[in-house]
Amino acid sequence: METKPQTNRQLEKVMDIIEDVRIAMMTTVDEQGNLVSRPMAALQVDEDGSIWFFTKRSSPKVDQIDNNDHRVNLSFASVSDADYVSVSGRAEELDDRAKVNELWNPIAKAWFPEGKDDPDLVLLKVHTDMAEYWSANDSRMVRLFQQATAAITGNPPKMGENEKVYN
Repeated sequence: METKPQTNRQLEKVMDIIEDVRIAMMTTVDEQGNLVSRPMAALQVDEDGSIWFFTKRSSPKVDQIDNNDHRVNLSFASVSDADYVSVSGRAEELDDRAKVNELWNPIAKAWFPEGKDDPDLVLLKVHTDMAEYWSANDSRMVRLFQQATAAITGNPPKMGENEKVYN
């Protein structure tokens, strides 16, 4: 995955975590008002914090995005590193064959057997409005010790950074 240098410096930490994790749970709202999440592989992050994905034009998520003012949430988690990101944004469906060619990778063929010319293949570009991240700077052993200490003392553990970033 390619992550371009961010024009908003506050987004750099968020995009570093996204680049390491790559797989997001994309949440939309279905016709009954239920929150629905599914795993999606991030393909690229632009300078403005926009995140690109492949999807099928016929996928229910495309209709859910269109029917809910294009609002989505993306959650990225690296449990082993204790790094987490939540991105709130607007998704845009694009049929841009040049961009598909740029982002195409052999792994995508598993979902698009006809390759990059599959007529059902479209792009989702998620424009980041707000992101929040949690990042522990300490090792897993230190984090476990901090949690055990907190349980004994009743004082919440200091588990690293937490920041909201608006784009």
